[in-house]
Amino acid sequence: MRKFLIRYITPMLFVLLATTSCGTQKTTGKLLYNPQEVARLSDKLGIELSNLNKDDDRNMSLYAEVSLWLGIPYRHAGLSRKGLDCSGFTYLIYQKVYNTKLPRSTADLAKMRMSDVAKRNLQAGDLVFFSTAKNHNRINHVGIYLKDGNFIHASTSRGVIVSHLDEGYYDRTWKRGGRVK
Repeated sequence: MRKFLIRYITPMLFVLLATTSCGTQKTTGKLLYNPQEVARLSDKLGIELSNLNKDDDRNMSLYAEVSLWLGIPYRHAGLSRKGLDCSGFTYLIYQKVYNTKLPRSTADLAKMRMSDVAKRNLQAGDLVFFSTAKNHNRINHVGIYLKDGNFIHASTSRGVIVSHLDEGYYDRTWKRGGRVK
């Protein structure tokens, strides 16, 4: 019996151990991030995130970074944790998450060359533009789309917050969505 164990079972255990502990695995059904961390991030942002979702996995660095800015106060032309404006927030997030330098002002962002994206086709990281001033043709507010209609931005009244595109104010002031190339 001992010879049988040594001769057959031990090599099978070795092969089983070697093939399951190394190499790549399909992501379907595999936990991509710690479920508790994803749940905390989901609660903090107020959006449904899953540690099994490939899209969430691909955008986890965006979700994690923007969550660190929630509640930072609005400050015109600000560019720090003491306060920032909507374009400053977008500028900093794109630099940190995507290693991409964007224009610093909302007007310049709106003029920037990018792919137009309809509301229904927005993806995490797309820019969302609004016209909140009396001149409804002038884009003066920008945010970053997260998922399921939610976007994050620096609000003049509440600082960095997550809002929904279907909220009356943002639905009325919506101008367009854009995907940075």
